[in-house]
Amino acid sequence: MKRIIHPVVALMMATPLAAHPHVFVDTGLEMIFNDTGQLTHVQVTWQYDALYSLLITEDMGLDPDYDGVLTTAEQAALTGFDMKWVEGFNGDLEVLNGAEVLALSGPSKTTAVFAEGRITTTHLREILSPVSVVEQVVIKPYDPTYYTAYDVTLPVVIRGSDTCRARVKMPDINADLTEIRDQLSTLDPDAEPQDAGLPNIGAELANDVIVTCAGS
Repeated sequence: MKRIIHPVVALMMATPLAAHPHVFVDTGLEMIFNDTGQLTHVQVTWQYDALYSLLITEDMGLDPDYDGVLTTAEQAALTGFDMKWVEGFNGDLEVLNGAEVLALSGPSKTTAVFAEGRITTTHLREILSPVSVVEQVVIKPYDPTYYTAYDVTLPVVIRGSDTCRARVKMPDINADLTEIRDQLSTLDPDAEPQDAGLPNIGAELANDVIVTCAGS
């Protein structure tokens, strides 16, 4: 996660108890096709875990009466809090057409809600060169540093096509990957896994959303 994090939150997350990953995000995806059958956009839903949601609302001074309901002003303040990305951040999202990583726009049409103790946000990414799905397109939400763990547990939806389908492929947690994950849990919270000689654990543990279309 290379978005800008509020300083107080960053400090609280960097406690000795905070081994990788630090943040857990339930993720949903909507793949949007145009009227010529090309994949043009991906809408992303992130639902943060209760602890991270609490830290964010505390840090931003939201919901001071703890009734779980934000005022209109608080709602406006929350919207976009996670869209302040540092330069070069890919939004923890890759869209692969074969071996090609497709270029995506920055986030737009952002929303945020706070309900039942959790923050849920959405944003839209444009595929800068829309593609027809010939074999398959793979959408891969993951953080290379495994600071954040993304699990595709929210709806995965196709919009604009009756002939395309999406399925979620879970990672193959073999013995090697289990060992790597165990090593990761012992790292200093501020350490980068790659600096410790570990592979791209975020990609290895990612849920892949595979899109195929009739005739592909």
